[in-house]
Amino acid sequence: MGEKTQGNVKVAFQGESEAHFRNRAYARVAEKEGYAQIARLFRAMAEAEAVHALNMLRLRGVVKDTEANLERAFSTEGFAKDEAYPRLIRDAEEEGDRAAALVFARARDVEERHAAMYKKAISDMMAERETDYFVCTVCGYVADGEAPDECPICQAAKDKFEKVT
Repeated sequence: MGEKTQGNVKVAFQGESEAHFRNRAYARVAEKEGYAQIARLFRAMAEAEAVHALNMLRLRGVVKDTEANLERAFSTEGFAKDEAYPRLIRDAEEEGDRAAALVFARARDVEERHAAMYKKAISDMMAERETDYFVCTVCGYVADGEAPDECPICQAAKDKFEKVT
């Protein structure tokens, strides 16, 4: 793949990923406002954008076998926690944006948990251990087994956790 095409595939992935999440957010709003049909439309469009994003990842050779995917996911979480988010927090604080700094700090703190879970999954691969996962809808913390009474990162109540199916 040529250099320009590589860059374009990366840009396309970013755009498709953003469209996916934007449409999911739009669906939540439509659902809350009582527009079930429009919410379904936004969810359908979100899934279509996810297909596009996945195709871009395939073109880039990012998706591999499960062990390699776990290793990359572990490495990416470590980079986010140790390098990316500290820089984002620092920039937000320098500009006096406490809300953004808090969101970045919570994400950084959650990344550590994500990395630990990936590391455990790598070592548990052969055991094929089954567990339920619960995601905090406020900060993204992931619990395994059962949802905690309170999120250890943002203190959200247990009812803010959604079971991943």
